[in-house]
Amino acid sequence: MTVPEPEPEPEPAPAHSPVPAHSPAPPLAARVRTVGGSPVRDILAVTARPEVINFAGGLPAPKLFDSEGIAAAYRAVLAEEPARALQYSTTEGEPVLRAALADRTTARGLPSAPDDLLVTTGSQQALSLLATALLEPGDTVLVENPCYLAALQAFGFAGARVVAVPGDEHGVDPEALEELVVRERPKLLYTVPTFQNPTGRTLPAERRAAVAAVAARRGLWIVEDDPYGELRYEGERLPWIASHPGAEDRTVLLGSFSKVMAPGLRLGWLRAPGELRRACAVAKQAADLHTPTVNQLAAARYLADHDLDAHVTRVAGVYRERRDAMLAGLPGALPEGSVWTRPEGGMFLWARLPEPYDTTALLPQVVRHDVAYVPGAPFHAGTPDRTTLRLCFVTQTPEEIGEGLRRLGKGLRADMPGAQALSA
Repeated sequence: MTVPEPEPEPEPAPAHSPVPAHSPAPPLAARVRTVGGSPVRDILAVTARPEVINFAGGLPAPKLFDSEGIAAAYRAVLAEEPARALQYSTTEGEPVLRAALADRTTARGLPSAPDDLLVTTGSQQALSLLATALLEPGDTVLVENPCYLAALQAFGFAGARVVAVPGDEHGVDPEALEELVVRERPKLLYTVPTFQNPTGRTLPAERRAAVAAVAARRGLWIVEDDPYGELRYEGERLPWIASHPGAEDRTVLLGSFSKVMAPGLRLGWLRAPGELRRACAVAKQAADLHTPTVNQLAAARYLADHDLDAHVTRVAGVYRERRDAMLAGLPGALPEGSVWTRPEGGMFLWARLPEPYDTTALLPQVVRHDVAYVPGAPFHAGTPDRTTLRLCFVTQTPEEIGEGLRRLGKGLRADMPGAQALSA
């Protein structure tokens, strides 16, 4: 019989190696350290004082929310099916809401079935899900220039390399797009073709068809974000890029109730080809399991009991008056030589001041006059144009817009480092 040898005794720790009383926590992920916060959110936090006329936020006018209709929808859902409304739901979304969204999408020229749609917690989540499903660190993403800020954040968190597509006052140049696709081999193009954020411009119909053709020829995903398209004040509605031949199997269409019903509902959706939609559903399971059930059912009930299109028409009429008030006041507010867009709808317009104005440097002084805008520099994926700024015209009344522009003009004319050469 063999007797096992005894285990060796562990060596005692050297007496001169003290254990620290408190070690630092591991560092944050590199993506959090390298991707900055939203300048719009930062500005809103600084300008939260009620006396500030805030043209910075993309905030729908709260007095125009159909609060009574939305409250009635919640009451009906909670009274008639509380167990369902307060229970977990499927990741893809409540069937009744997906059916209603499919009907609305079909009525607008893009035949859709409920199973084509994934309900998301705001359309911003759709961007994050798509980034998770499509992008590897180092992949290239093409964007408009300037571009929606939160899209730049989402792609930055995914570790993507973001490249701006050249364009003009009408939007992306399809020939430049094709050249970039050949040279950069990107995964996707992100675009807001209708009443774009931040510029308010709309991509013409012929360019939409050309963009769809480039994607079909060259193998490219298109992410078509449309949060503002229903807020049209003039002109004819243009077909989605997703409805053009050649784009059917490679376009993701994003929508939202934030601008037409209420942003606090946090309800958005994406329409995508099957494999990509299923991949986004898996990513959503890891993110939040599903969008709140009660919000989905209340939105579906609102669509069943109320005429959302009529409500949007009323809201658009008010917003048109506010856009016109801002357009009328800009010549007296902005310095000579400035230019700006005239959007046919949406919530924003874009202005460019003459050199040497720097809208980032000027903002603190302007805020001291109790008015705010968003500097244009952060909206650029490449070299920023520091003379630009974004103004939201839907939140305030025409009278408040007039007063805000008066304050803006006074702030821009003040003697400050960014404009000394112009104020001399």
